[in-house]
Amino acid sequence: MSRVALVTGGTRGIGEAISLALKGAGYNVVATYAGNDEAANQFSEETGIKVYKFDVGDFDACQTAIAKIKDEVGAVEVLVNNAGITRDGTMHKMSYEQWNAVIQTNLTSCFNMSRAVIDGMRERSFGRIVNIGSINGQAGQYGQVNYAAAKSGIHGFTKALAQEGAGKGITVNAIAPGYIATEMVRAVPENVLEKIVARIPVGRLGEASEIARGVKFLAADDAGFITGSTLSINGGQHMY
Repeated sequence: MSRVALVTGGTRGIGEAISLALKGAGYNVVATYAGNDEAANQFSEETGIKVYKFDVGDFDACQTAIAKIKDEVGAVEVLVNNAGITRDGTMHKMSYEQWNAVIQTNLTSCFNMSRAVIDGMRERSFGRIVNIGSINGQAGQYGQVNYAAAKSGIHGFTKALAQEGAGKGITVNAIAPGYIATEMVRAVPENVLEKIVARIPVGRLGEASEIARGVKFLAADDAGFITGSTLSINGGQHMY
């Protein structure tokens, strides 16, 4: 029977690529989303991947959703914490709402979702958790103290939880993407995008499929000796 893999924010961008890669590898994939019903429904119709709408920053909502997924699809054995938002602004202009929204969605969600599945993983002596960090959590980024803090927190969260899960067959790893050619990045003004690409040694933006390939590798049954690691996929822009 196929392992159930859950991808948060799994219907668009990098999350969509991850969902498709895991489905192609034989997993029974479910994807979560927060707001765009039209895009999520279209994604589900085109891919056959079941989608669930809830706020990953809400602890109770995560508990309820995981219980529903277990009943309807099966116990989650692979969790990909991919959901994330940006609310950019320099510190002297950033509101508490901008700070809190990013911390809740990007970092607290990792706790909420992992907490909801960890007991089952421990009982089965198997689990794979892959957290999507960021180059900006490693190197920092002007105007992103909230985002950088959340993504940096993910890397510490990964290392700590990896130590807790190792003896129970649960691996916990992170991927830190660089600049990827998603809809959000492509919307950056061309002159700014040119400057970004100029700082990437391989000379191009990354593809979402390249992040998905890394997730598929870390999620595999035979990746059991890799835990607590951060895989940087950034074209050489930041070597950490």
